[in-house]
Amino acid sequence: MSVPSLRRVLLVLLVLAGFVGLTLLAQAHVMPPIRQAVGAMGVWAPLGIMLLRGVSIVLPALPSTAYSLLAGALLGFKAGFLTIAVTDVVACSFAFGLARHWGRGPVRRLVGEKAMSVVERFSSSRLESNFLLMTGLLMTGFFDFVSYGLGLAGTSPQRFFPALVLSVVVSDLPIVALGAGVFDSGKATLVAAVVGVFLLAFIQRTVRRRFATLKQTKD
Repeated sequence: MSVPSLRRVLLVLLVLAGFVGLTLLAQAHVMPPIRQAVGAMGVWAPLGIMLLRGVSIVLPALPSTAYSLLAGALLGFKAGFLTIAVTDVVACSFAFGLARHWGRGPVRRLVGEKAMSVVERFSSSRLESNFLLMTGLLMTGFFDFVSYGLGLAGTSPQRFFPALVLSVVVSDLPIVALGAGVFDSGKATLVAAVVGVFLLAFIQRTVRRRFATLKQTKD
């Protein structure tokens, strides 16, 4: 093995060792008091996460993936997944409905010019005719832009909602499970979550390539 390859292997092992060490410390000392405090908050904890996640979807410039990890870490897998899944369905449906019924003006004022250019890219791609590609794009980090774009394109709710629900289940499961597995003692959950995240990343990469190819063909 060459020296550069050996250095890369050692770097990966060092990063993994650091990740495992931090995870064990968090499980033992950090998460128990935090989860006790979250438990004492009752329904306000999931409602707070739902609000933050929902705002980050309606305003696409804000990051949203971190809230999936946070929900899994603080609420556990079942409650965390339910919280994120319901939020995603409601917020994406709002974005879709706003764009479909009110058009570009309100959407542009809400998301801003920079985000609107991304929305327009999806709205002009005729995704409603390709259910698998539409569902796949809703699994990517552009799912909020895609929801607005599909609404502007006049996609029927009968095609949008099945794709949305399927994408939410497939994309939210591994991310929430990763948050729950990292900060919990469930090794099986953590292993399944890591595998799921890699599969999701593969799907997202494939979908992005397919979409880029489609755009080049149409242009």
